Amino acid sequence: MDKAVPMVEVRRGGLVESAHAGHAVICDDTGQIVAAWGDPGAVIYPRSACKMIQALPLLESGAADRAGLTPEHLALACASHNGAAIHTGRVARWLTDLGLGEADLRCGSHLPYDEDTAHAMIRDDEAPCQIHNNCSGKHAGFLTLARDMKAGPEYTEADHPVQTAALEAFERVTGEASPGWAVDGCSAPNFQTTLLGLARAMAGFAAATDGAKVRLREAMMTHPDLVAGEGRACTELMRAVSEPVALKTGAEGVFIAILPGRKLGFALKITDGATRASECATAALLVRLGVLDPAHPAARARLNPPILSRRGLYAGEIAPVAGLAGADV
Repeated sequence: MDKAVPMVEVRRGGLVESAHAGHAVICDDTGQIVAAWGDPGAVIYPRSACKMIQALPLLESGAADRAGLTPEHLALACASHNGAAIHTGRVARWLTDLGLGEADLRCGSHLPYDEDTAHAMIRDDEAPCQIHNNCSGKHAGFLTLARDMKAGPEYTEADHPVQTAALEAFERVTGEASPGWAVDGCSAPNFQTTLLGLARAMAGFAAATDGAKVRLREAMMTHPDLVAGEGRACTELMRAVSEPVALKTGAEGVFIAILPGRKLGFALKITDGATRASECATAALLVRLGVLDPAHPAARARLNPPILSRRGLYAGEIAPVAGLAGADV
């Protein structure tokens, strides 16, 4: 990733105190590069930014329809959710409808990202379970497909039919053979791709006119609260844009966008993995593409968030490098 370019600066008192470098690619519906920063050929792990790709076999196989899944289920299959009640209640019901339970998940557990829920659990001395995992919706989707395939319970193993189908879909939509994989935070395989491949895949979702890609992107755009949750960039920016856009973050500074109205997709990676930088760069690219008003509160919270002292005094800001958002913002 030595070809990364500066994308986000942290300024204090007029001095650039810190900087975040990365790569970004915008692709059109033909898979061609519209704009790029850094190295489009940089190989990355897309992490959770590719969940809509991992969900493709669930729909393309017919398993989703045979299980009676709704757009809410599909949004959760693409989600890195907060673990609030609106998320965990739906995942728990989904598992029950499958005749399964929390023990059938293979994602592991962590405290919910939703602070109110996490604080209540700590006060009540309640341990989190796997349904609280931000990836539990994706894993419920994996279980739905595994049950439909009559495959074994260890659906996160790389040679399991569920993951074989996920890899086939991944390579098909990125237009590349994946050079390798590693275990993601939720224990499922995460397949490597170039940033260009990921952007190309997102443009494919944007350009689709029917089928699984449309159903997944529409589910995300219709239910942004299920894709992430209150206070999260994915949810708040999907609500803030001036036209429908599907957004998804991934760990270690990855972010994607699907813009159906413009048949464009983009993907970015901040090389040091900083979320503050990936969210800022994403907001900047949305402004550049004309779908986000930089004055919107959700945009300002990511595009130019102020740095304050402990007393609330203005000290500086986090901002995209000049030109990333188009005209200076």
